[in-house]
Amino acid sequence: MGKPRVAIFDFACCEGCQLQIVNLEEEILDLTGAFDVVEWREAMSEQSDEYDIAIVEGSITRPEDEERVKNIRRRAKILIALGACATIGGINKLKNNFELGEVKEYVYGKDSEKPHLDTAKTKAVGEVVKVDYKVHGCPIDRDEFTYILRCILLGKEPEIPEWPVCVECKAKGNVCVWEYGQVCLGPITRAGCGARCPSSGFRCYGCRGYIDNPNVEAAKEVIEKYNLDIKDLKAKMKLFGSGYEPTKK
Repeated sequence: MGKPRVAIFDFACCEGCQLQIVNLEEEILDLTGAFDVVEWREAMSEQSDEYDIAIVEGSITRPEDEERVKNIRRRAKILIALGACATIGGINKLKNNFELGEVKEYVYGKDSEKPHLDTAKTKAVGEVVKVDYKVHGCPIDRDEFTYILRCILLGKEPEIPEWPVCVECKAKGNVCVWEYGQVCLGPITRAGCGARCPSSGFRCYGCRGYIDNPNVEAAKEVIEKYNLDIKDLKAKMKLFGSGYEPTKK
């Protein structure tokens, strides 16, 4: 049996998550020894319609993109959504807060009605096709990416944290950034990043998406403790959470 064939695709994104794969450096040699990369626009010119695993970065923002990702899904045995744009729609979903015609006119001006500039409401990949695995974050964590690939090779289900970033902050002994007047999304955001932003003195921006069944009451208690308004939290949630509803169990 040959090595699994991998194809990497990109849609609406900055391609920063693919750059994280390139940044694996020596470790990428181990991965290419275990997988046969048959298509990756950022790193090679070859293309292939034959692949076992599709890795998709970026959000879906046009009707033709929906058809393209559906075609990728039909060909792939496994589909991995790579990064926040693919897993939750990412920053691109900010567009969904406005009327589409207004957005097009603001961005393209007098050219806004040209057919090749057509656009639609932004969707995460999972809102269009079935996603088997998600690599969260903006950008992704390289270690988590390789961990998920190794789990796939071994036939194991990767264990992705189902608790908030606050847990990682407490484990590190961080001073809560709320103490410094920052409205942090740590109470409702999925852990797994090692609380990278709060550990550097910045609030959590929510790039890994909300945990399932988030403790909204705890978030409200934090807001009340620091004499803030729930509107402050909701405003911050728009950056990565526009139109994204957490799963409630």
